[in-house]
Amino acid sequence: MPDIEYVVQMKGITKVYPNGVAANQGVDFNVKKGEIHALMGENGAGKSTLMKMLFGLEQPTDGDIIINGEKVNLTSPTVAISKGIGMVHQHFMLVSNLTVAENMVLGMEPKSKGFIDYKEAVRITEEYAEKYNLHVDPNAKVRDIPVGMKQKVEILKALVRGATILILDEPTAVLTTQETTELFRELINLKNQGHTLIFISHKLNEIKEITDRLTIMRGGKSMGVYNTADISKEEISRLMVGRDVILTVEKDKAQPTDTVLKVRDLVYTNEWNKKMLDGISFDVRKGEILGIAGVEGNGQRELVDMLFNLNTPDSGTATVNGQSLIGTSQRKIRDMGVSLIPEDRMTFGIAGAGTIEENLMSDRCFKPRYNNGPLFNLKNMHDDSDQLIKDYAVLCKSRGQQVGMLSGGNIQKVVVAREFSCDPGLIIADQPTRGIDVGATEFIRKKLVELSRAGAAVLLVSADLNEVMELSDSLIVMVNGKIAAYFEDTAVLTDIIMGEYMLGIKQQSEEEVRRVQHEE
Repeated sequence: MPDIEYVVQMKGITKVYPNGVAANQGVDFNVKKGEIHALMGENGAGKSTLMKMLFGLEQPTDGDIIINGEKVNLTSPTVAISKGIGMVHQHFMLVSNLTVAENMVLGMEPKSKGFIDYKEAVRITEEYAEKYNLHVDPNAKVRDIPVGMKQKVEILKALVRGATILILDEPTAVLTTQETTELFRELINLKNQGHTLIFISHKLNEIKEITDRLTIMRGGKSMGVYNTADISKEEISRLMVGRDVILTVEKDKAQPTDTVLKVRDLVYTNEWNKKMLDGISFDVRKGEILGIAGVEGNGQRELVDMLFNLNTPDSGTATVNGQSLIGTSQRKIRDMGVSLIPEDRMTFGIAGAGTIEENLMSDRCFKPRYNNGPLFNLKNMHDDSDQLIKDYAVLCKSRGQQVGMLSGGNIQKVVVAREFSCDPGLIIADQPTRGIDVGATEFIRKKLVELSRAGAAVLLVSADLNEVMELSDSLIVMVNGKIAAYFEDTAVLTDIIMGEYMLGIKQQSEEEVRRVQHEE
């Protein structure tokens, strides 16, 4: 008889894909009732695959899954939900044009006289919000609510469907310190009400703060189960990566020189007539990292889109070394020495069906080194691709492997290898380490500092507060499409101060903000 102390038992789980890749090899994963249990590991370690099997999105090649003492065959998410398992995905699965209440009952809509009973949907939402202290506005359109509330809606959606076991995938990736503190209070409340939480995160401080036990994975295998209180952050990193990891960013003081990127009075109104950029002006100089912090949805994405011609502003200018970026083709923008690490690597960073080599060479295949006539110089392409794979430690079978089959961290390394190896004068790095492990994060952060100190101008957009504070030499905070604050020295900042500006509790004067324009 299985030990009923464990509400989740995954025994000897092996997952081998048709291409021969073994994502999990004989993994045991056991979670006790009423605990918050962390699942940790580098991208590609196998933790996402393990959780997909627990939520019925994939099936194991071998091994058993036991829920509440009963051996189960989780053939779909519907079956998993019927067993009390819910999953809150890293990328929210909400319909932005619907209200919170409509999202809450999607697929299980209450009916009255053959029509959806909206009043009942609102009542259900309010009942569960009250019960679990997860307060949301039932009538608000999802597109209009802050990201912290979206997180609550996702959790409530799972609870409404009867989840007693909740899988939380990077739940704080887009939250401020204050929002994270509030979420943690709510998660502990859920735990105290008897729910069991599986917490996937790369943020070691959070793991130490909120979890009871943790399981560490590396290379598709479990590296053991530990009481969180008994293991240090350094030891966790070592077990995840297989070597010591530097958890803080080491950098010399910046010596910025000429202005590379000059943005003046950018205004942009989106398709719902909401002003996402409201007169944005700033400079990024050679030899410095300028960070942009802010709760997601405050204009950061729209700003990056403007700078790489993915969108056109209503008015304003943006120039690199005096040449306009607005309305300029992306090929020409690249010729101007601009590199982009996009927020969404899968949509804008790679061609998933292409090989690693094709993705690495995609921005330079027209250059004489690779194309000096009717035929490509394949030898140079092969040699340079192999060198980049080696230099950027991309874990793969060969340059001919399909890039979409790599783990998230290794896909990001391919993007970074391409964007960093073209001698950029300006690097726009949008969420460069989101959802990737500590080893890849350490590598990418070091490269950004290295390139800035070698003379590149770096514009860093990151929802990771530690990252943006540690990496940036100076920093701006965006709120409601405006610059709410500018800090010339990030050493004076704390999480609390940043959170106050990001949430709009504090705001600098126009004169203080204008210092980010380094004009005579």
